Amino acid sequence: MNEIDAVMTAYPWLALALKCLSGALAGYIVHAVADWTVRRAAGHRARYALAERVLRFTRRPAQWLIILLLVHLSLADAVQPAAILGLLRQTLAILIIVLVTAFVHRLTAAVADDVVERYPMTASDNLHARSIRTKVQVLARTAMFVVGLLGVGSVLMTFPNVRQIGASLLASAGLAGIVAGLAARPVLGNLIAGLQIALAQPIRIEDVLIVENEWGVVEEITDTYVVIRIWDERRLIVPLEYFIRNPFQNWTRNSAQLVGSVFLWVDFGMPLAPLREKLKQVVDAAAEWDRRVCVLQVTDVSERAMQLRVLLSSDDAGRNFDLRCKVREALLAYMQEAFPAMLPRTRATLTAFGEGIGTSP
Repeated sequence: MNEIDAVMTAYPWLALALKCLSGALAGYIVHAVADWTVRRAAGHRARYALAERVLRFTRRPAQWLIILLLVHLSLADAVQPAAILGLLRQTLAILIIVLVTAFVHRLTAAVADDVVERYPMTASDNLHARSIRTKVQVLARTAMFVVGLLGVGSVLMTFPNVRQIGASLLASAGLAGIVAGLAARPVLGNLIAGLQIALAQPIRIEDVLIVENEWGVVEEITDTYVVIRIWDERRLIVPLEYFIRNPFQNWTRNSAQLVGSVFLWVDFGMPLAPLREKLKQVVDAAAEWDRRVCVLQVTDVSERAMQLRVLLSSDDAGRNFDLRCKVREALLAYMQEAFPAMLPRTRATLTAFGEGIGTSP
């Protein structure tokens, strides 16, 4: 034993390396035992599905975090060499902060993924699922952003010079606060807007919107912007603040059901009863009609024709668009076949040349 102590004293590098190695080995064993225990418990009980998912998402960060924590603890009584020991401890502290940040980040992602899986969007009436998914995704992204900021700030505070700069900034907090507020206004504005969207939910994932005169579906909500999938496969990128400051149309706010309209211009002589009967036949055979609304009315007249409006209801905007196109085509084809003369036309009266013109005696 005395010989070992003499060797350790003579070679401080060797003593330091052995301490680090022993701490790393102990951390690896602790993580392996904990990982095996949780996996075994989750594999036999369905209610532990969240634990299994958390374990899968956080396995690597947790493993390295436990190892570095035990290595850091093993250096608590080390005294030589002082310069290298101080640098090693600071490096370990930075790595631990980074791993804690990564662990919380992955933990948040695991919880969000579990909630999303519990509320699938495959059901026909997925309003509740879309609401939950929107809340979870926006809040999770906001939490990850805040955790990342705290992690970066904690790493910077491990450097003495940065702490001195921080103290100087606190001494002039008024000016620094104004400058920082102006510089971070877009970021903070979108962050606050994201929280408002998550809680108030003016929009949700898969909502149908009219934004900037574009019809589209909310595809993704990030911590700074919203991706809207336009009907022709384009993507409209809109900042989160837009939905707090500007009016927009949400066609699925409370329900996906929608009433659409079809307009036709016909001659004044067109009888409406046959058109109503034909309309009824078309919508009865259409799978897109939800059997709530089917109305044909005269809504306007001009000096040349009268305007007919057909109101049709469907379960969602996509089906309603297809139904309106189907009804419009069917009614036009019916009029072309049964009442071709009743399509809009321009009337003119022709008189013989000189008729009605007075002649001189």
